[in-house]
Amino acid sequence: MKHILLSLGLVAALAVPAQAECYADYKAKRDNPLKLHYGVIELPDTACGSRQAAASQIAQRIGRDGWTLLNVLGLFDSNGLDQRKESAGAYFLRY
Repeated sequence: MKHILLSLGLVAALAVPAQAECYADYKAKRDNPLKLHYGVIELPDTACGSRQAAASQIAQRIGRDGWTLLNVLGLFDSNGLDQRKESAGAYFLRY
């Protein structure tokens, strides 16, 4: 019986798909005085299904610091991080 339960537990653990990392790059602004920034943000899997879902998550996070989301440029996995790091500067994975 122990072997059956152990085997079932192992099968269940292997059946759970690995969660892929999800990131987005975006543009944001702040008024009075006008400031703009380009950023890269890590998103939960639930926000990675569409740009609209990502936009909601990004707007909420950056809004805490007074930023307004202008545009979600794209969604990507960890393979796209290195090429965006320098451009994002201080806003690379800040939020």
